[in-house]
Amino acid sequence: MKHEDILKLYQDQLPESILKAIEEAIPANLSKDKMEKVMEEVLKIYKFSSVNAGECVGLVGAESIGEPGTQMTLNTFHLAGVAEMNVTTGLPRIIEIFDCQKEIKTPMMEIYLKSSHNTVDGIKKFASSIKETLLGELVSEYSLNIFEQTLFIKFSKELMEDYDLSVKEMAKLLKPKAKGFIIEDKDDTIILKQKDKSTEDLKALYGLKEKVKVIKVKGVKGIKQVLPVKRGEEYIVLTSGKNLKDILELPEVDFTRTSSNDLREVYEVLGIEAARQAIINEVYKVIEAQGLNIDIRHIMLVADIMCTSGTVKGITRYGVVSEKASVLARASFETPIKHLINAALEGEIDHLTSVVENVMINQPVPLGTGLPGLVTKIK
Repeated sequence: MKHEDILKLYQDQLPESILKAIEEAIPANLSKDKMEKVMEEVLKIYKFSSVNAGECVGLVGAESIGEPGTQMTLNTFHLAGVAEMNVTTGLPRIIEIFDCQKEIKTPMMEIYLKSSHNTVDGIKKFASSIKETLLGELVSEYSLNIFEQTLFIKFSKELMEDYDLSVKEMAKLLKPKAKGFIIEDKDDTIILKQKDKSTEDLKALYGLKEKVKVIKVKGVKGIKQVLPVKRGEEYIVLTSGKNLKDILELPEVDFTRTSSNDLREVYEVLGIEAARQAIINEVYKVIEAQGLNIDIRHIMLVADIMCTSGTVKGITRYGVVSEKASVLARASFETPIKHLINAALEGEIDHLTSVVENVMINQPVPLGTGLPGLVTKIK
């Protein structure tokens, strides 16, 4: 009997992914007896690890995350300033992930480079090339001449040399923003003169000064700070700020491992599967940093629930909770009156199939031994 034939016998009992993994891992010269032993052992472990019918995975998961979460609150404050960069940790970060917040406090990315660029010089050069540099950062002084209605912008020579930029290039960048102005450049200064000199346009001169500050000179939009660090054998770039879409398009970047800590961004750029994995990774990172121990399966359950509809939804009254079939279950989580009134207006029926709604009306819960019904014939 070949290995394939033995595997076929277990097709109905084990998932395809496990059978594939066994097929790849097993040496070709393994005897039939040993192969059968392996399969029996795998089946035994698989059956042991699967959940019994009627087991309340949701409640166990909630308790298993909630209890260490309580411990976590106490540890949050000790990690206020992380040496590398300021990062949201502990309970505030967990809340950020599970609520799937639109704007997170400390957006970050971990950028891995392809092996050809993974040298000390390569990483430094790459890091400085992606950092978003604004024109305002290179200016040493601004001066306004009100009578002449001109604006002088003086650049710092050292910074211009560091970034390998010239005043001529700056003048080019200014052109589209400074309509109605004549642009001249002298040594390290750019002079902007107003074409028509009416007093109304003094405002425009001040406005221009503010506009000039935020012109992007080089780098990737949104990447505020960069930090090359060594991890194991290779160098990676940590960034403060995020822009996954543009970073993944750069030729030096290893797009298979580069990640962002903003779930919504991951979902928009890489899709729902990636978002699910990002939730698991991010929550696990926080838990590990706090020195706690939560079984990965509880986190996977939460990630699945957040992603099951095909878009990422937070565990909030607008997200996952709003989709519950039961009216009473929705009402038990924030804004109860709103849910009850809406349900009454629509004439909704609650079939009492889950836990919360049965607890509310004092009935046995359909879990464990409460799940099967008993049918007897009476003479």
